[in-house]
Amino acid sequence: MRIGEFKNAQARDRFQVAYDRTLAELWQGPRTALDIPTSFGVTRVHRAGPQSGEPIVLLPGAGGNSLMWHRYIAPLAQHRTVITVDTIGEPGASMQTAPVGDGRDGAVWLDELLAALEVTAGHVVGCSYGGWLALSHQIHRPGRTASLTLVDPAGFAVPGRRFYTWVIAGGLAAMAPRPLRPRLARLVGNSAILEYELMGMMRASMGFRRALPPAQVLSDDELRRLSVPTLFLLGARSALHDSSEVADRLGRLVPSARVEIVPGTGHALPTDQPALVAERILDAAGR
Repeated sequence: MRIGEFKNAQARDRFQVAYDRTLAELWQGPRTALDIPTSFGVTRVHRAGPQSGEPIVLLPGAGGNSLMWHRYIAPLAQHRTVITVDTIGEPGASMQTAPVGDGRDGAVWLDELLAALEVTAGHVVGCSYGGWLALSHQIHRPGRTASLTLVDPAGFAVPGRRFYTWVIAGGLAAMAPRPLRPRLARLVGNSAILEYELMGMMRASMGFRRALPPAQVLSDDELRRLSVPTLFLLGARSALHDSSEVADRLGRLVPSARVEIVPGTGHALPTDQPALVAERILDAAGR
C-alpha cells in the first residue's frame, strides 16, 4: 500500500510556498501550530481561541487541509478552543509515513491525534471525507467525542457519475478568469471555486499523490452504534448522494440524530452557507 506524498521535491517545495502564503493571507489572528506524532506520521494542527473547555475539532474534505475552515476560525474561536487539522495523507503540512488502509485505520489515526492533544470530549466537525473519518472514529474508537457535526458527509453512497461530473466541472471553472467565476459557480453549483486563495493553493497541490482509502458506505449496524449527539447537515442539491434518502435512512437507524437538509445548497455546503454552518456547529457544541 502506498502513502500520500509529493511526486518530487520541487512539487513539495512549490506547494509549501503556496501553503505558507495562503496561511498568512487567510489566518491573520493568533494561532499555535503543533506537529503531533502518530502511528501514521506527523499531523499538523493549528489551535486558536481560549485554552480551556471542550474544543471544536475541524476535519477537512478530501484534497483539503486546515485552511478550508478559514472563514470559521473567528466566529468559533470567540466561544471555544478551535483545532483545525491537516488530515494525514492529504496535501498540507502533515507528513504521512504509514498507509491508511480503511476506516478503522482512519479511526486509529484520529484517536491517537486526539489523545496526544489531550482531547477527552471534543466537538468533532467533519466535512465530506472528513465527515466519514469522524463517523469512523466514533464507530470504531468511541470515547473522545462529545458531539458530532457532519457537513454533507461521505459514507452514504458510492460516488457516481453525477459527483465526478460536479468535481470536474468545478475544477475547470476554477481555472477560468476571475470575472467569470461567479457565474460559473452558480452554473456548476460549486461556490468553493470563489475561494480564490484556496484555489491557488489547490493548483499547487496537483503534484501530490493521494493514497487514502475511498469512503466506504457505512452499514446499518455501524450507524446504529452512534451514541453521541450528532447533527447531520446535508446539502439539498448534493452531488454526492440523495439527501432525502440519507435523511430517511438516518431517521430509521439513528433516531436520536438531528438531520437538517439545507435548501439551496449542494456538496459545497461550507462555502454555500458559512454563517449557518458556523451557527449550527456552535449550537451542537453548546456554545
